[in-house]
Amino acid sequence: MRSSRLRRSALATGVAVTLATALLAPVAAEAAPRLTTPAAPDIPVANVKAHLAQLQSIATANGGNRAHGRAGYKASIDYVKGKLDAAGFTTTLQSFSYNGSTGWNLIADWPGGDTTHVVMAGSHLDSVTGGPGINDNGSGSAGILEVALAVSRAGLQPTKHLRFGWWGAEEYGMVGSKNYVNSLPSSERSKIDAYLNFDMIGSPNPGYFVYDDDAKLDSLLKDYFTGVGIATEPETEGDGRSDHAPFKNAGIPVGGLFSGADYIKTSAQASKWGGTSGKAFDACYHSSCDTSANLDDTALDRNSDAIAYAIWTLGTETAPPPGTSFENTADVSIPDAGAAVESPIAVTGRTGNAPSTLKVGVDIKHTWRGDLVVDLVAPDGSTYRLKNSSGNDSADNVIATYTVNASSEVANGTWKLRVQDVAAQDTGHIDSWKLTF
Repeated sequence: MRSSRLRRSALATGVAVTLATALLAPVAAEAAPRLTTPAAPDIPVANVKAHLAQLQSIATANGGNRAHGRAGYKASIDYVKGKLDAAGFTTTLQSFSYNGSTGWNLIADWPGGDTTHVVMAGSHLDSVTGGPGINDNGSGSAGILEVALAVSRAGLQPTKHLRFGWWGAEEYGMVGSKNYVNSLPSSERSKIDAYLNFDMIGSPNPGYFVYDDDAKLDSLLKDYFTGVGIATEPETEGDGRSDHAPFKNAGIPVGGLFSGADYIKTSAQASKWGGTSGKAFDACYHSSCDTSANLDDTALDRNSDAIAYAIWTLGTETAPPPGTSFENTADVSIPDAGAAVESPIAVTGRTGNAPSTLKVGVDIKHTWRGDLVVDLVAPDGSTYRLKNSSGNDSADNVIATYTVNASSEVANGTWKLRVQDVAAQDTGHIDSWKLTF
């Protein structure tokens, strides 16, 4: 996970979403019955730890770390890729440059499933330069690797398309995952139904935290832990600090699990989960002692099983029927601190009104997105605010999918995306936008 000290400016780029969440039942005895879907496998923690032992060996042989731009990172990518290739995945190495060094993302697609409905799990594979990064984030990387290999062993034939990602340079500000999301055309981003992030799942003084960014994914993961008698809490320590943030900012539903970093475990949390109150969840966070000894096997096991449960559940559910899309890919320049501009889409062949879940996919290239006000204009001139301006939002580009209740609007007619730059010194253009009914 990226350091809180490094993340301060990045927090402005996130979208703060808070769902009221009640604590679940207290921790039951370790022998409590395990909840699984009929097909979800139990992930052997020994297999996950075997991957972590390999990552430790790689770090030891390469200056003690697996950081971006270092030989240990490339060796880590090669190890994971080799396992996936042998298991029948289609793998792709995506390169990028940061701080004068080449970085890599590894994308692995399982053949089959509806490619217009993608379920994706991801973890960052890089460490900081100061240590081998076995909990942060060898643990998440090894967890999703073993779940991917379990998909292969089971010969799973999902209804939705399964994709896994290992990200580079997360410790420098989610560089690899941002590169991946920004490189996807809007049509491909809209196909990702869910992105699940796993950054630190084996902390030695663990907590059980569930991302609460998307109600469906939040409930899915909480339900799993309820079934095995584990209380959870909403994840707040890592909000905006890990690779779910670029997906979330692009309008993709995100979820995930986290076992804690440098925040301090409270006495109430120790009563609920065990461990030591007054001590960090991971006292070796971003340190040289984040080795293969810096793990809690029980947390690693539970979280790995939860990953499998989520992948099997989401990957085998019935995909919704396809919608009808209309897109305008013509570039429209946005004047700096000038008048609003519009990009039209003519909708034809529909009957009745637009849906209550009209999807508006937006791809605007701009050097300071906080300057922008974005509206959807219906055929009768009614406007729906998609995005307000913000002096605190210093990131570039608006790449997002918005959901609009347009059920009072007749579907057929000319819809417009209206964009205005309300402050000076930054430029951009509407690259494309799309309506999906």
